Amino acid sequence: MTVKIIRIIFVIACIIMGVTWARLIIGNMEEAGRIIEYRMVWMLLGGAAGAVISVAVLTMLFFVTQEMYERVAPSVVAIVIAIIAGYSISRYFLFWFPDLEVTYQVFISVTVVLLFGYIGIYLGLTRASNWEALVSAVRHRAVQPTTPVSLKLVDTSVLIDGRIADICLSGFVEGTLLIPRFVLKELQNIADSADIVRRAKGRRGLDILKALQESAYPVGVSIIEDNPVNSREVDEKLVILAKLHNARILTTDFNLNKVAQIEGVTVLNINDLANALKPAVLPDEIMEVKLIKEGKEATQAVGYLDDGTMVVVDNGRSYLGRNVQVLVTSVLQTSAGRMIFARFNNLAK
Repeated sequence: MTVKIIRIIFVIACIIMGVTWARLIIGNMEEAGRIIEYRMVWMLLGGAAGAVISVAVLTMLFFVTQEMYERVAPSVVAIVIAIIAGYSISRYFLFWFPDLEVTYQVFISVTVVLLFGYIGIYLGLTRASNWEALVSAVRHRAVQPTTPVSLKLVDTSVLIDGRIADICLSGFVEGTLLIPRFVLKELQNIADSADIVRRAKGRRGLDILKALQESAYPVGVSIIEDNPVNSREVDEKLVILAKLHNARILTTDFNLNKVAQIEGVTVLNINDLANALKPAVLPDEIMEVKLIKEGKEATQAVGYLDDGTMVVVDNGRSYLGRNVQVLVTSVLQTSAGRMIFARFNNLAK
């Protein structure tokens, strides 16, 4: 909201400046003896020119991304500081030679500014990135909290998934859950979807969020208005806000998990937690499972453990709908979960 108000004020100020410049030019021309007709039209044209300039500036700034700013800003600062330092040193040097001819003064000033300007440009283009990394590291270390991070940004996928409510109720998640306004808006859009399945997921997410706000849950829920304007993707906005608030991201999204890790943001993935809590299964271990459907191969059958782990049993298709004892042959861990391969051992009692 503040940014929009500043933009409006900037446009109005540019229009006023355009009108002022038009009046100034008209006044100078009339003093020179020229008769200006349609003064109001010229002032309106000046205001229109100011509006066009303001829109052009705002459009240009819209295309300046955070990455571009972070790359260019240190270079510009280094160049400006070098030029100012060169000019200050030349003026200090000329202070001791007040009777020196103006030509020599200009020559000395230009030479010193040129030398320092080159140094600033060289350092700005070749060393600014290193300085930026150093300053960023120092700043990050300075704001590093002494207590564990308690702020957690919640992704839309977590609310739709729903397991976060039980995890919070068990006490494994504490602190404050930050819900960005754009995440809530995305959840509302899903709840208003014409697709029945998407609409049900969206409404489930809203119900979970409402439940988390109740006092029975040992976590705080805060709706934040922060919305990075330089990014349009929800995942990228979450990463930016996580860095801004020094928070962790709660998600079940595999892609967001990878992007956040690349950006150095800690991620709490509900799926990783669920996989970690599944009982360990080793090869040659005997277990009991109910075979409920056919597998991909001709003789395979598929069953599921209580935690949802898929068990693929060779030579088990003849025993569909029955409980059997199987011997584990291998365990495959994937990003989507765990899959157990086994062979038929005996019928369960």
